[in-house]
Order: sequence, then C-alpha cells, then structure tokens
Amino acid sequence: MAGTDNKTSTTGTSGKVGFVSLGCPKALVDSERILTELKLGGYGVVDSYSDADVVVVNTCGFIEGAKKESLDAIREAMAENGKVIVTGCMGKGSDADMIREQAPDVLSISGPADYQTVVSAVQSFVPISNKAPLPGEAVPPQGIKLTPGHYAYLKISEGCNHSCTFCIIPDMRGKLVSRPISDVVAEAKKLVENGVREILVISQDTSAYGIDTKYKLDFVDGVALETRVQDLAEALSDLDVWVRLHYVYPYPHVDKLIPLMAERKILPYLDIPFQHASPRVLAAMKRPAHSEKVLERVKKWREICPDLTIRSTFIVGFPGETEEDFEILLDFLREAQLDRVGCFKYSPVEGARANKLADHVPDDVAQDRWERFMALQQEISFQRLQSKIGEIIPVIIDEVDEEGAIGRSPADAPEIDGAVYLNDEFDVKPGDIVAVMIEHADEYDLWGHVVSLS
Repeated sequence: MAGTDNKTSTTGTSGKVGFVSLGCPKALVDSERILTELKLGGYGVVDSYSDADVVVVNTCGFIEGAKKESLDAIREAMAENGKVIVTGCMGKGSDADMIREQAPDVLSISGPADYQTVVSAVQSFVPISNKAPLPGEAVPPQGIKLTPGHYAYLKISEGCNHSCTFCIIPDMRGKLVSRPISDVVAEAKKLVENGVREILVISQDTSAYGIDTKYKLDFVDGVALETRVQDLAEALSDLDVWVRLHYVYPYPHVDKLIPLMAERKILPYLDIPFQHASPRVLAAMKRPAHSEKVLERVKKWREICPDLTIRSTFIVGFPGETEEDFEILLDFLREAQLDRVGCFKYSPVEGARANKLADHVPDDVAQDRWERFMALQQEISFQRLQSKIGEIIPVIIDEVDEEGAIGRSPADAPEIDGAVYLNDEFDVKPGDIVAVMIEHADEYDLWGHVVSLS
C-alpha cells in the first residue's frame, strides 16, 4: 500500500489505528492526548501494522540521531502498512520537507501538539460511522496513558522563550504558552483519583511557568492562586502523592521551592539542565546561568534540604570549547557533587545557530572529553550512593519479576535515573510505596530489603 494516493480516503474500515510514539516525555503526553481523542471518537488502537487501517508516527527532531530514528519509523510504517500520518517535532519547516522528499505518499504532516490536525486526518482517511468508544476500548477518566498506572507525566506548558544556540525547540514548539493552573491541578486530581501515585511535572522550562500570562490569578477549589511554579507545587502537594519537577531552569525564584522539598511537600529532586560551567561556553550557548552563582545556590539549597537530589545534563565538544573550558567543567563537577548526570557530545542540528560558530571540536577530542567527563561523574555518583548504605528510604515499586521487586527512590525519575533492587521481595505490587533498608550500591543503583509498607 506504499503507493496510496493521499487525496483519497478509505471507506468501510474497522477504525483501527496503529501508533508509534518517539522522543521525550513531552511528546509522550502529546501521543496520549491524540490517542484519547481518537478513542473517544470511536477508533480502536492496535499494536501491529497488519491490523491497522492507518498508522500515526509521532516524531522527534531534537538531534540528528532522533531525526534518523523518526525517518526510519516512517519508512517502516509505509513499507508495512502504506497509510501513514506524521506528526510531532519533525512536522514543521525543513524537516517536514525532508519527510515529503523521502516518503512522498504520507497522508498528512503536522507539527508538535497539533492534536486536531492528526485527529482530522485520521477521520478523513479512515472514516467510521460510530462516534463512541468501541466495546473494550473505553477511555478512562484520566484519558489514555502510555505510562504504567502508578505514575504519569503532567505537562504544564508548551514552548520555550529561550534562544539557546544549540537548540531548535522554540522553532518547533513555539514560544512559551502556560496552561491555566486550575486546569493543571484538575488534571492532576483526576490522575490521583484513578490510581497515580507519582506525578512528574514537565514542560520545556518548568520554572518559567506563568511568565507569559504575567502570573495570572486563577481559582483552585475557591482559593486564588497565581500561575507560577511555586503556587502549583503547593497545590499539587495537597494531593498526597510524589510530585517530581523536571526541566527547571535555575531562576532566582527556584530558591522558594527548596523549603517545600525540605518539608516533604514535594520530592527533594531538581532536574536542572546546566549544560556547561565555563562562562565563555555558556555565553556561546546563550544559557541563562553562570556557574559561580550556581555553586553558591547549590550549597544553600543543600543547607536547607540536605537530601536534595540534583540531576543535570551537560554538553561537551561544543563549538569553540577549549581544554581549559573543559577543565572548568570538570572542576564544577567536583565541587557541585551532582547526584545524577547525563552528558552528550555536541551534535549539529539543522537550523541551530551553533552550527555557524567557529572552531568546531573534532569528533575524537569530543569523544575523549565525554569519556573523561563520565569517568569523573561515575566516581562522584558511586561515592554519593555509598553514603546511602544503612539508611531507610521510601521506594515506589515499578515492577515485580522472577527475582523480586524493582523500584525507585525519591532520587530516581523513571527511565533516566537509577533503580532500587529488592531481591526476593514478592509481597509488593507496582505503585506500592515501601520503606527500604539500603544494603548495597554501585555507580547508579541501590539494593535493599523492605522494612515496612506505607
């Protein structure tokens, strides 16, 4: 069916949609919303190309590797099914042109968070008569979720106001648009009412929440709250579940979140993408931070909340990065003693302004710096996790297999951080929060046994 004319539609179909979701948690939330709308409209969702009347591919275009994965997924869907609708971060600008060149018979192409265009395309090319959920395809009150039932992502805004030279997210997702705080809290309540025990707050820039609305007042349960991250954190803390903040830029008002963490109103966890520590490289990146102030603030944060976990991401091999710049970054790591760290070698992305900067770092030099960076961070992580041995910490259970239970501590976000392994523990289930005595640790993970259920 690879040669299907994209101006025609299919009649008499069963209304079955295949779905491929790629990219970050923000894209995952987009997929969840599209699937919810489709199911509410009477469409079924299947997990094989052969059973689908049409396949939706939600693409990622953040780096070249992600674009390749997305294009491979589109080509595979075209070869296996022939009727493909493309959406997501590759659905705008030159990336959309690239898709049309490589897969000219795709039915529709749209950008990120463009839910209605996707749903309309499905309705156009796979029309059905029933407008209600199919038997066995009932939509839960919280909508379709692609995460396990005990945790869920809560997207509070779309877009970004920054102009980092290595990033094209504002071009793909536009400027910051914050959701009303009443809508966000209402969605969170619905999630909790339906079994979610951990809410992961996400956006492109969580600490910028509400800037675009001038922190507009809104009402939540009759109480006036400002559309800002502090008020949102307070409101979510009333739900009595784990609340984890992701993608937090270190603006001054982030300091106000730390007491909430110390009081256990929200998890003592900050996901802050520092990206580098050299002032010269940060300036070239157009990053809104300076390493000296960051170190001072990290120290103050830990004085207020000693068990605060800080995770971050960094880029090595950025254009113009010298050995001196890199050594500044390593010194920052030694002093900051961050808990969880990811590192990427700089990768040119089409449309990013950093591509035009001078003195691109050779691949072998970038690889060497990446290896040195990771070796140092592994030492830091190992020592920080060794200090957990003998402590009793809360753990949320993610799964139970033939060897026992696997969970996460407040220091561990799903899929990106470490795990807590509870060998031979079988009397727990996903979503349980248990007290665990830590007995062993390596560079990334912990091992222990259950002391009590909460």
